Order: sequence, then C-alpha cells, then structure tokens
Amino acid sequence: MTLRPVELDGDDTEELLALHREYGWWDEREREDVARALANTDLALGLRDGDELVAAARVLTDFVYYARVYDVVVATDRRGDGVGRRLLDVLTDHERLDDVNPVLLCREGLVPFYESAGFERYPESVAVPDDDAPDEEDLVTLIHTPS
Repeated sequence: MTLRPVELDGDDTEELLALHREYGWWDEREREDVARALANTDLALGLRDGDELVAAARVLTDFVYYARVYDVVVATDRRGDGVGRRLLDVLTDHERLDDVNPVLLCREGLVPFYESAGFERYPESVAVPDDDAPDEEDLVTLIHTPS
C-alpha cells in the first residue's frame, strides 16, 4: 500500500461522491452539491492508493485563527488499515495549517480514533439536527493539539 497525499479539486468530484455514498449519513449527496462544496473549500485533501481515491477530508479555514474539518471519509474496504490515521496526519501536518489547530465534530464512538491522532475533547457538543442521524446522538467537538 503506497498512499500518496493529494489536494482535491473539481476533477475529483465523482470519486469523492462515491466515497460519500458509502456512508449512511451522506449517501443522498448529489454530484452538483459535492462539486460546489469542493469549489468553496479552502483546503481539500485526499489519499490515493495508485489512481484510487481512498480517503478525503475538507477544511474550511482562514489559515490564521480557525480551521474546521469536515467530511472525513475513508473507503469502506480500507477502514481499519491505518488509512484514516494517515489522512489525519497529512491534514494536521499540512504546511498551510501550521498556524491553526484544526477542530472537528464526530460521533462519540469515533472519539478514541481521533484522540489517537492527537485530537482532544473540547468542552462543547452539538446536537445533531438531522432526524436520520444514527441513534440521535450529539456530536463531540475535538481540537488537534500538537505534541
């Protein structure tokens, strides 16, 4: 497995949409919306194994004070292989994010994974506004704290 970090753009829309559709929360996303989201994202990162996009994340940021991570996704058949951890390492080590500590929201069950990648629980949670969310749980806020 040779994972190669890439910055994503509009040409990656179809592959990113395919990854999103593997998740229950995101399976109804439309191509046009994913393309618009990519076009309006400050930094979109992915991992490719050969030509295949196997993981991605988007960051909305001012590159000075704030960086919010969205849509962290790993191909179903690659989960548990260290791909997600590698993606987060690429994201948190990205030179354009040197001045900020990225923040993200995740489900409670994913907190240990993100903590293993250097994120810490922040004293804020967010109610999930979507009735289709699994178990109607709150989302936990985490912030990356470099060691």
